[in-house]
Amino acid sequence: MSAVIEEHHHDDHHHGPAKGIMRWVLTTNHKDIGTLYLWFSFAMFLLGGTFALVIRAELFQPGLQIVHPEFFNQMTTMHGLVMVFGAVMPAFVGLANWLIPMQIGAPDMALPRMNNYSFWILPFAFGMLALTLFSEAGAPNFGWTFYAPLSTEYAPPSVTYFIFAVHLMGISSIMGSINVIVTILNMRTPGMTLMQMPLFVWTWLITAYLLIAVMPVLAGVVTMMLMDIHFGTAFFSAGGGGDPVLFQHVFWFFGHPEVYIMILPAFGVVSAIIPTFARKKLFGYASMVYASASIAFLSFIVWAHHMFTVGMPLSGELYFMYATMLIAVPTGVKVFNWVATMWQGAMTFETPMLFAIAFVILFTIGGFSGLMLAIAPADFQYHDTYFVVAHFHYVLVPGSVFSIMAAVYYWIPKWTGNMYDETLGKTHFWLSFVGINITFFPQHFIGLAGMPRRIPDYALQFADYNMISSIGAFIFGFSQLLFLFIVIKTIRGGKPATAQVWDGAHGLEWTVPSPAPYHTFTTPEGVNLKEAHG
Repeated sequence: MSAVIEEHHHDDHHHGPAKGIMRWVLTTNHKDIGTLYLWFSFAMFLLGGTFALVIRAELFQPGLQIVHPEFFNQMTTMHGLVMVFGAVMPAFVGLANWLIPMQIGAPDMALPRMNNYSFWILPFAFGMLALTLFSEAGAPNFGWTFYAPLSTEYAPPSVTYFIFAVHLMGISSIMGSINVIVTILNMRTPGMTLMQMPLFVWTWLITAYLLIAVMPVLAGVVTMMLMDIHFGTAFFSAGGGGDPVLFQHVFWFFGHPEVYIMILPAFGVVSAIIPTFARKKLFGYASMVYASASIAFLSFIVWAHHMFTVGMPLSGELYFMYATMLIAVPTGVKVFNWVATMWQGAMTFETPMLFAIAFVILFTIGGFSGLMLAIAPADFQYHDTYFVVAHFHYVLVPGSVFSIMAAVYYWIPKWTGNMYDETLGKTHFWLSFVGINITFFPQHFIGLAGMPRRIPDYALQFADYNMISSIGAFIFGFSQLLFLFIVIKTIRGGKPATAQVWDGAHGLEWTVPSPAPYHTFTTPEGVNLKEAHG
């Protein structure tokens, strides 16, 4: 019997994927699982975007227009949760699955069966979270940061499903991270040292360690919530001797590294794309690696800058202010290196490069507003206003989301064997770029003027900028349907892509045919390091 099974596996190995739906359910191939993650994240991106458009439609004019305040709160909560945990994180895991084995010359991920499990947990977790919208009391309504006591003493019953969903999502992330670390450390092709790895691989290695460190903290805080709600404890209840501020400390000890979990792989993507289209080697490779590691380390010791207004001692405010400003140094090193890579390069502006340049410019704007928020006395003015909303969307949308789109345009010819439509790609870029700036740039001004976030109604003086912001949101949102069309069109056909695809590209993934074979590197001899390094 075992001989028959072995023979069957051997055949599978040579003849490529199984046919039909079960191929996707049972697959252990890193490319299939990467594809599943990417499609799942895109579905969540559209769902989370729909929630955002409900928010912006309500805020189009002052007064209560379309939804009840209670439902508005559910939308703000679900938008944040779905975008962070359902769209951005799984997209980067999908890119990791597709690219890491190809970039390090490995035949697959180290733990393929676990890879399958780590994906299939997610649709159930987010399905359960989304279904709370149809429950009698409604979905979670306490904001995506789910601060206690709002999320413990005053929450709808659906909070329990939310807690279960967060646990499942955390399990998936930890499994995926273990897989990434083991693959990178144990399965690099002979001759590839750590300091020869592409930066995308480096940033994911660092990200995976961050995930393993902070996901148990998130699990801990939602378990404490569960105990407070159902088992009579009082971790966060002042009435029982607990402290609501404790929740914020534990949450942000997870939450701040989480912000860098969502941006570090983006740094890796941009560090691959800019050298390709500048036709120059990346400026300062080693400093990029050290800067990424420094950012990861510093992310653990700045969490309370989200909490300047809770009444912490002056010495605490000063420490967190200076530590937060320090993060600007390694980030500045990265921005300098990207600009220096482009300097005097033979640049061309294909769609991936446009997204990468927009990333550098707009992410830097988000970084500057972050420095403003880091200054404790000024933060008392900015805290919980639309200025904060503008800041983190400038970091997350042109940061994480644009880099994911750049990665899709950059690697999709390698994935499908077809070139995407360049004119449509550029149209998608400009619609997204214009839409995002119209949406979030005005929010800096209404925030500075004092408009609080997470409110369904507002004073008349904020009306004009809110209307502009909502128009931008609809432009950005609907232009993503064009992105969907481009991806499907590319999968179905197009100009055949060469193995090299881009004339300035270096790396092992460009040494294999396009589309990449189902099993890329079956023997170490099949890996050509010399050719990869140009």
